[in-house]
Amino acid sequence: MTKQIELIEELTRRAVPEVFRGMASMELSPEPIPPSLPLDPDGQIIGSVGFTGEATGIIYLYAGVGFAKVITSRMLGIETAEVDPGDMVNDAIGELSNMVVGYVKSRLCDTGLHCTLTIPSVVRGRQMRVEGSCQVARTVLGFRNGGHYLIAEILVKQ
Repeated sequence: MTKQIELIEELTRRAVPEVFRGMASMELSPEPIPPSLPLDPDGQIIGSVGFTGEATGIIYLYAGVGFAKVITSRMLGIETAEVDPGDMVNDAIGELSNMVVGYVKSRLCDTGLHCTLTIPSVVRGRQMRVEGSCQVARTVLGFRNGGHYLIAEILVKQ
């Protein structure tokens, strides 16, 4: 099981920069998460997609709403000021989450670990965090673009 968790972590490390480069023309580099991230006054947005089958888990992508607006503008080729901070941002973060987890799922299937994806979901709030049960392995990865951070949290059923 540890090999499976390590594989999912490595695939996520590769998926995030590749998907953001391709979908938003944005470079994200792996970087440790600072002990205290500055809080976005507009709150957080978290996109998630699960996978179930021979490998089962869920991947959450966290960003501040301000950074999510920048990501959305890059995806759509519009100015940040033109971005509707509601549905437009939700759709972009949901789609990026789906693409990242789709990348992971596809490569898991290539190794014989067949699984299917759940539908994407997006939640918003302030100072949120996910807590898994004792039956999951949890990994948190950080990625940075300029002064903005994206966090990928991986929960895998053991």
